[in-house]
Amino acid sequence: MSLHVFDPPDRFVAGSVGPPGERTFFLQASADGRVVTVSLEKEQVRLLGESLVEMLDQVAGPEGSPEAGEPFVDNAPLDTPFDDDFRVQRLSVAWDDEVDRVVLEAHDRPDPEELAALEAEGEAELPWGALPPQSVRVVLAPAVARAFAERCAKSIEGGRPNCPFCGQPLDPRGHICPRANGYRR
Repeated sequence: MSLHVFDPPDRFVAGSVGPPGERTFFLQASADGRVVTVSLEKEQVRLLGESLVEMLDQVAGPEGSPEAGEPFVDNAPLDTPFDDDFRVQRLSVAWDDEVDRVVLEAHDRPDPEELAALEAEGEAELPWGALPPQSVRVVLAPAVARAFAERCAKSIEGGRPNCPFCGQPLDPRGHICPRANGYRR
């Protein structure tokens, strides 16, 4: 198993590349000249950011409190190149009470039970093939984790605007809105 550990990272950000509707989302950690970039789904980025905010509100105090630490902002773009080291299948977020830090892990395999079920079903097209499992672990101070969560939200907002009536993404070519006498395809 290949485990990339960043404790702490010099930088840990979420971002996207590509035009709205065709974007690829990434998490990128770097430290000591080493960069690990992983790709994931937009929904995974959204859930990760929301989970971090919820957890931080419970264990580290609200933003600006002494427990939460000094505010931190990183608005710089992702580092190039954007080649992903692996595609994220599973994410986990935890709070380490001993050091008062967030521990985030991204794995290129589903959880062990789901993986066993896939292998039992004879899934021939598993994306990782014969490669060893890969994971990245990032340990973050509360203020850095909160800034990362805010960046997750901002990276998602950069996409297509939502229809004010039905909430579906608006395409540049038009939109058939079910709430405006349209229909859903």
